[in-house]
Amino acid sequence: MENKIIRTVKGHISPDDLGYCQCHEHLFIARGLSSEKVPSLVMEDLDKTVDELVMYHGKGGRAVVDAQPVGCGRMAKELLAASSRSNVHIIASTGFHKLDFYNKNHYIYELNREQLTQFFVDELVSGMFIDCVNGPQVPTTRGTAKAGIIKTASDGRNIFLKEDTLLVYNKLFMAAGAAAHETGAPVMTHLEMGKGAECLLEVLTSQGVLPDKIILCHLDRVINDEMRDYQLKVANSGVYLQLDTIGRLKYHSDEAEAEFIALLCEKGYENKILIGLDTTNERLKSYGGSIGLDYIIDNFRNLLRKYGIGDDLFQKFTVSNPSKALSFLPIK
Repeated sequence: MENKIIRTVKGHISPDDLGYCQCHEHLFIARGLSSEKVPSLVMEDLDKTVDELVMYHGKGGRAVVDAQPVGCGRMAKELLAASSRSNVHIIASTGFHKLDFYNKNHYIYELNREQLTQFFVDELVSGMFIDCVNGPQVPTTRGTAKAGIIKTASDGRNIFLKEDTLLVYNKLFMAAGAAAHETGAPVMTHLEMGKGAECLLEVLTSQGVLPDKIILCHLDRVINDEMRDYQLKVANSGVYLQLDTIGRLKYHSDEAEAEFIALLCEKGYENKILIGLDTTNERLKSYGGSIGLDYIIDNFRNLLRKYGIGDDLFQKFTVSNPSKALSFLPIK
């Protein structure tokens, strides 16, 4: 990984310096349309988030990817402050979320593909915007911290269909792919209930993004026999697999999650697995939640051992795989 870097909110680090990393979390979400729809999607308290990160650091956590994109509740100033106070590396996201989380007058609808591409590029190379946290106006005030990854999302449908909403998604994914190709940065994409991966991979790779610079999130949201062939086909595409339905018992048990991870390892995909918790205020201890950022370290790791996944593989999921997935040779 010579000359490659990981871009954190405090600056570039060597991939070798990343350490233990959970690759899909939410540390802050500003109150807005997303929290109106889902009340657990609001975390605005700097001190509480710092407390969570300090606790995580004390258990061995060294880095976190914050998956909240620009214009949808991301709090870039607070991410920088939290990283400085906790000594945890934070990789922040530019990009976009599901359209459900944007009002119809939001700039994400108004900007064309080329404008969106430049917008994402600027956040990666010049600094993240800190005003208009939830839109709808285009932000104009830039902070010093830079994004280190491009977050993308869809609603699980085929974005090549000629429907109004899907045309917007197509525009957004084309812009994200172009920005990734222009900068070298990795792309992370939300899969709605684990679905829709194939068309998203097609559009991103059409813009020159290599599969090993793509992280697919929530592939593990539904674990059953019906989904298995699809999931293994996606795994075979060469992308990174962000598994983050850990401790989310409304979807399935942790035992089912551990079995799924064991299956992926059996099929030879252990070098592509990343893990995380996809946190909300109901899942962070500092906000009164149930499990906390240390849940994987303190609980899920022990369960994995019962399914034959020892410390060597756990080290891959949390240290060596993230250091490769998040690193890139900056073109800009």
